[in-house]
Formats: sequence, C-alpha cells, structure tokens
Amino acid sequence: MECYERLKTKGRADAADGRVFPYVFNPPVNYWSQNTAEIRFIGQRAGGMEQLKGRKIVHVYHDSDFGREPIPMLDTQAAQYGFAVQHLAVKPPGLDQKATWLRVKVYQPDWVILRTFGVMTSTALKEAAQAGVPRDKIVGAASTCAEQDVVPAGEAARGFICASLFATGTDFPLIQDVLAYVYARGKGPGPATDVGSVYWIRGMMHGVLTAEALRTAMREFGNQPLTGAQVQWGLEHLTLTAAYLKEMGAEGLIPPLTLSCRDHEGGGGVKFQQWDGTQWTVITDWIATDQALVRPLVEEAAAKYAQEKGITPRDCP
Repeated sequence: MECYERLKTKGRADAADGRVFPYVFNPPVNYWSQNTAEIRFIGQRAGGMEQLKGRKIVHVYHDSDFGREPIPMLDTQAAQYGFAVQHLAVKPPGLDQKATWLRVKVYQPDWVILRTFGVMTSTALKEAAQAGVPRDKIVGAASTCAEQDVVPAGEAARGFICASLFATGTDFPLIQDVLAYVYARGKGPGPATDVGSVYWIRGMMHGVLTAEALRTAMREFGNQPLTGAQVQWGLEHLTLTAAYLKEMGAEGLIPPLTLSCRDHEGGGGVKFQQWDGTQWTVITDWIATDQALVRPLVEEAAAKYAQEKGITPRDCP
C-alpha cells in the first residue's frame, strides 16, 4: 500500500509520449487506450459503433487516480458516439456498495464498466447480483480481473466479462517451458497452480518485455553490464513481431508491438474473456485500440504537463 501511495500519481496514460516522459514506459496498452477497446467491444456486441447512440453506460470505479484516470476518455467517447455515461465512485476499501448498485439498477444501463480491484471487485459482483444487474453486461478493466478477486464472489461472478492485456491459461510453449524447467525443478516462486493466472501472466510478460529490451540493447552495445541510457535505448527500439513471438513460444500471449522514442506504449491490443464460474474463457481476438483518438490526447496532455513543469520535450526521430 505504501508503494501504491507513493507511485499512484506517476502512472499516467500520457507517459506514452516519450518526448516528455523519457524514462516511463507503459506497454502494451495504457488506461486510455484500454478504455477505447472496451467501448469497441461494447460496440461490437451492440451490432456496430453506430448502434451505441442512445445507449446508457455506467462507470463504477475505485475512487483513486487509478479509477478516475479514464473518466475524460469515457466522456470524450460518449460525445463521439452519442451514448450517455454516468460515473459512480466507490470509496476504498469498497465493502459497502449497496447504495451504488441500487443506483445502477435505477439507471438501467445497457452496460457497466467496472474499474476496481481487491475486495472491491468481489463485493461489486455480489451487490450487482443482489440488485439484478446481469454480470454478462459488466465489463471489467484488466486490473479488475484477477482470479484472487473474482473467485470470492462465487456464483455472482459467473458471466462477468473482463479486458485482458495478455492472454491467460497455460497452453503456450513459453509457459510449458517455465513449468518444465522452473516449477518441475522446485524453483517456482509460488505454487504451480498460480501458473497461467492473470497476475502470474502479467508478471511473466513484464519480465519478457524487460528481458527483450535488454537483449535489444545488448545487440547494439555488446554483452556487458548496461548503463541506464543503454537500457532506455533498448526499450525505445523494442519490436516484437508476430514471427518473433511465435519463435519464443509466446504467440497469442501478447499482440505484436513496437516501442519508439515518441511512443512508449507500443500499439498493443486488448482481448476480452468471460468467467464461466471457475476460469476465464477468451471470447474475442485482439481488439485494436483507437489510437486516432488516444494519441492526440496523449500528446496534448503531455505537452500541458511539460509546460507546467518547465520541461523541454526531447527531439525524437
């Protein structure tokens, strides 16, 4: 919690602009981009983005920077597509949400976007069930979707839909190698039952991105201890093609991405999965984020930050 309190104001979507934030990277998808994928998913379910006009969406969110960050993006998309959005904050730790979900029930939304974590997630799903809000009309953000937070909701979680920045499960050669060469030799950092779960996959894939950035830097500077500037160079020249992901056994775990001096996000996509009562089942392919909408807003916000802090943006190729 201390770490979260210290760093919560530093995890910004506009850090994707490497000209202003040279040492912050947020691949494969930042919160604003993730939100555009969520709306695209809802649009697909509605029969097309034009069908969002006149629809109602409720955004139930953790009352913190994490929960509030996508609000401007949701409002922008509401104006763009003609749907109505209502934002309902939940004070942490989120054990008392009865009034919130009664408000959701009264509003009768077509969809609910849920942005919570920890006990707030399981409480939300239980209260949604009590209020008669269909869980298959609730879309959780990626940070909302850990098994540790969904399982305690029991039957109330069945049908819940979640965004995923990485795939889940163990049916990937890379993960099978981890099971064979790490866990089977008693060197796993935790129980083997964690392998393939949301948090486990996220940690592993962050490790993959870091390792591949270091590999990229070493190709340029040699197999030697790297300086901070060299690691930064490696991150800004990291490219994971479809062919390379397949070669490393990670095909389907993450979409291809490319980082650069200007773009510290990388252009990843978002999959959606549904809870069947015991596990996640993938229900979509990778859905592209709306960079035509997100990137100009990222650059605008980053430029404003730079002006406020007296920062001169870097020149990028």
